[in-house]
Amino acid sequence: MDTHSTVGTKILAGSFVVSGIIHLIKPSVFEPLLPKALPAHRAINYASGVAEIACGVGLLTRARWAPVASATLLVGVWAGNWQYAITVQNSSRTSTPHKIAAWARVPMQLPLIHIALKARYSAQPLLPSD
Repeated sequence: MDTHSTVGTKILAGSFVVSGIIHLIKPSVFEPLLPKALPAHRAINYASGVAEIACGVGLLTRARWAPVASATLLVGVWAGNWQYAITVQNSSRTSTPHKIAAWARVPMQLPLIHIALKARYSAQPLLPSD
């Protein structure tokens, strides 16, 4: 077991990979998170799925770029969570538990961003030392 990777980093990485796969095989799950003003929802959804898989693999392999890329991706996801929470809040067809779940996702991004950034301390150096 790799002692340089925390359990939180491994869970985040696994979540990225699973979520990325869902983006690719069932993009309709995530399309409501995209602001209506953005064009090409399907293309953005596929691109974000590939980015999530890449970040997940990068975190698992301790790639130096992965922590900052993952945190950046999570900031984008955070914007989508806000968009979705506002959308369902304003919908009379959305149940109260669904509205609560949508709003609960918003603050969850902060600890995930923290976990991603904390992974910088266990990332591999750019050049191997002799």
